[in-house]
Amino acid sequence: MVYKTYYDSPIGKLFIASDGESIIGLCIEGQKYYLDKIEKESILKNDLAIFEKTKKWLDSYFKQEKPKISELSLAPEGNTFRQYIWEFLCEIPYGETITYGELAQKVAKKLNKPSMSAQAVGNAVGHNPISIIIPCHRVVGKNGSLTGYAGGIDKKIKLLEIENVNMEKFSIPKIKK
Repeated sequence: MVYKTYYDSPIGKLFIASDGESIIGLCIEGQKYYLDKIEKESILKNDLAIFEKTKKWLDSYFKQEKPKISELSLAPEGNTFRQYIWEFLCEIPYGETITYGELAQKVAKKLNKPSMSAQAVGNAVGHNPISIIIPCHRVVGKNGSLTGYAGGIDKKIKLLEIENVNMEKFSIPKIKK
């Protein structure tokens, strides 16, 4: 059984999904790869303990109190490679960023491989089913381009601002026509 609840945040309405014990999804309303199938097939249950804990975590996050990801039970669904990338995302400190290329190098080193495709890493980052908590918004393009956020660049900017990241070093990618 999958349960759902909603959370009104400073960046918009969030949809949160749980298997009853852990968070399996969190996305911003309308984001790319929105978990609409899960939302439609799940049961509204606002008083689930994991939801109450997650909402308190989000309250703390949006108040800039730097809550620890380890405070929550997370169970994102994805293949082994994606799981691995999502674990790396959880290691990016609050208020810091990393490029897709740097993340690919870290993953390659950990897997004892000579290199890793930044695009493959970017694909896994982009399909993170637990936005904000698993901080995919902390990954940026080379040369500081604020690219690749399923919730929208405006939301990525707001999340980084909440974390007091110096935004002067970043640029917004030009939209291709």
